[in-house]
Amino acid sequence: MSYRMMMANTYLQVLCLFICSLAIINTVSSTKENVTPYLDEAYHVSKTIVKNAVSKGAVCLDGSPPAYHFEPGFGDGAQTWLVQLSGGEWCRTVEACLERSKSDFGSSNLMNSWWFTGMFSKNQSGNPEFYNWNKVFIRYCDGGGFTGDVEYVDPATKLHFRGARIFKAVMDELLEKGLKTAKSALLSGSSAGGFPAMLYCDYFRTLLPNTPRVKCMNDAGYFINAKEPFRANFTELYTALVTLHGSAKALPKECTSKMSPELCFFPENMQQYVKTPLFIASSAYDKFQINNSIAIGINTCIGSSNCTATTNQTFLEFRSRFLNALPKPTNPKLKGVFIDSFNHHSQVQFWWSPFNITTINNLTLSKAFADWFYDRNYTYVIHEHELPISALGALAEKERKAKEEHAPSTKVSLT
Repeated sequence: MSYRMMMANTYLQVLCLFICSLAIINTVSSTKENVTPYLDEAYHVSKTIVKNAVSKGAVCLDGSPPAYHFEPGFGDGAQTWLVQLSGGEWCRTVEACLERSKSDFGSSNLMNSWWFTGMFSKNQSGNPEFYNWNKVFIRYCDGGGFTGDVEYVDPATKLHFRGARIFKAVMDELLEKGLKTAKSALLSGSSAGGFPAMLYCDYFRTLLPNTPRVKCMNDAGYFINAKEPFRANFTELYTALVTLHGSAKALPKECTSKMSPELCFFPENMQQYVKTPLFIASSAYDKFQINNSIAIGINTCIGSSNCTATTNQTFLEFRSRFLNALPKPTNPKLKGVFIDSFNHHSQVQFWWSPFNITTINNLTLSKAFADWFYDRNYTYVIHEHELPISALGALAEKERKAKEEHAPSTKVSLT
């Protein structure tokens, strides 16, 4: 996604972030994808500026204080907390970060309200396990995946690289807001927010010594080091990112003592150091990942159902490498997994509703994750469908069949 797109209207950003996968948005000519996922009673939540953040040096790229969106819990969810780290790619050059600092991905001064839906919905029927939780959506304004910590500020650019400080400053405020008395707590992150949700998972656990259940989730942020014949975009990106944002000190020393810091940005290389229970939810054909690792625009043939035999063979090879990078299924209580083959990116908001959530053998992600979180069943599920499936295309086809059968609702689950 270009940063010009990031500076577009907030509502279009939300749709791009969660539906169009934080990647290059392909124009889909196929009528199969002429459909929009159902938004389960979405509502707007205003921003909260973090108090005292500036005095701690915890600031966005432009020096403004960080912000989040907070919806209080109620009923028996009053002492349960969902803390979400938002995504939005990264900036790895001064020029890109300068452009980003002029958007709400780099300045809280430009942030408006945020759309809560899916896992953030207050609709009990659509979100029965999490509808009444305290919900926090932390805005991503540092460009370094919440990992940066550079003291020096170039007077020419006035850019600040302080993502790690932002995370800690927000946590300090949330603890005082009631997080410290939580009975259950989840640290989750999507896309570029997925890795820091893993990175800070154990730290999050230490902040809540009296909380019985603390777990973490990486939603669509499990980007692999694909290596040849695939493109090395992520390795190049992380190398530049670590240098510009000073991210190395935020990474596990157990990892950086064995390999270069940029390699520790890959979840496959640092997941072994996460001791707190972690759940990984992703597509084996994540839109953003395959666009960067296989070829720009590769998602188009999936939506149009016209991928060549050669492309399909490439997909199979990539899927094999992706699955091999995942934690082994030896202890799903500690490392749960839900990997489907639908071509999408990020599920906790726009693909969480029961009307359009992805399903593997009649098991939805929302059900699998809730069972794992509450220790009812420890899930390690891999979709057996080997080639990518158009998520929007599958939804459109289901809607078409439902209409033909005169179903009472045309919004149905993906299968």
